[in-house]
Amino acid sequence: MRSDLLELTAMGDDYRNYCWWPYQPVAPATGKFRPSALLFHSFEVAGVNGKAFDLVRALQQELGLFRTVYGVKWMGGRLAWEFYFYDYQRRERTVSVHRVLDAIRPLIRCDVKVNESLPYFMFSLDVTDSILCEGRLDRVHLYIGNPGSRVSSGIAYAVGSANISLENFYFFFDAKRDSQEAAGKVLCSAYLDATRTGIERVLWPELCECQTLCIANKQGNDTAYFSGVKVDQLLFFLGRLGYPGPVVRFVEGFRGQLDHLLYDVGFDYRGEGDGIRVIKSGFYGVF
Repeated sequence: MRSDLLELTAMGDDYRNYCWWPYQPVAPATGKFRPSALLFHSFEVAGVNGKAFDLVRALQQELGLFRTVYGVKWMGGRLAWEFYFYDYQRRERTVSVHRVLDAIRPLIRCDVKVNESLPYFMFSLDVTDSILCEGRLDRVHLYIGNPGSRVSSGIAYAVGSANISLENFYFFFDAKRDSQEAAGKVLCSAYLDATRTGIERVLWPELCECQTLCIANKQGNDTAYFSGVKVDQLLFFLGRLGYPGPVVRFVEGFRGQLDHLLYDVGFDYRGEGDGIRVIKSGFYGVF
């Protein structure tokens, strides 16, 4: 990877998961890679427009370091990305859709208007090579709380220039305390026949040694997320789901530079026979 893109840890670094919840490094961190290394390497593997790197720098300059969550997505043999922005102050937020869209406007224009009076706690933007080349984005994903559940829960909407549509429901479970409830949530679905498909087909034992499980119900499939996995679990995930060889080899080759971090991974799936078909997957970090 280009040396000018490599960010190394420093005193005072902030460690956050994909919900922007803090965690402590799980191994000595001095002089190792920041999570941005995996993002920048994925840009290089995909050969994306150079504006991808400029976009990251613009967001770091506007919001500060470690304030943006990224997702590296693998679907249909291609890589794509999504950037997520959290502010749990909701209506008292300082990180707003309006602020972020203004910051990236020189690179990507988005004319979507979001009602800033809505109590959203997070929003996200899709990043693909075509969006970077065209310099235009036509929707924002908006996330709002979902009161009434014992577990943490959220609702996602797609906000376009002319309409708003419901996208997903998310339900979070403590991986140790609530594993049975998470399994029950997986099996309660129109996309999975629980009489044919064992729970281990979705809640992979190799990943369940983590901190948080999240099960999402989306329009065309369900999704399982595993938050707080270690680097060897990340390698298992990348290998099982057939990520590009250079991505896998980067993590293998620099395992010792990445072992202090916790990772978040997930995949979209539908039941197929007595197993599942993975439609899309992703891993997450911050920059």
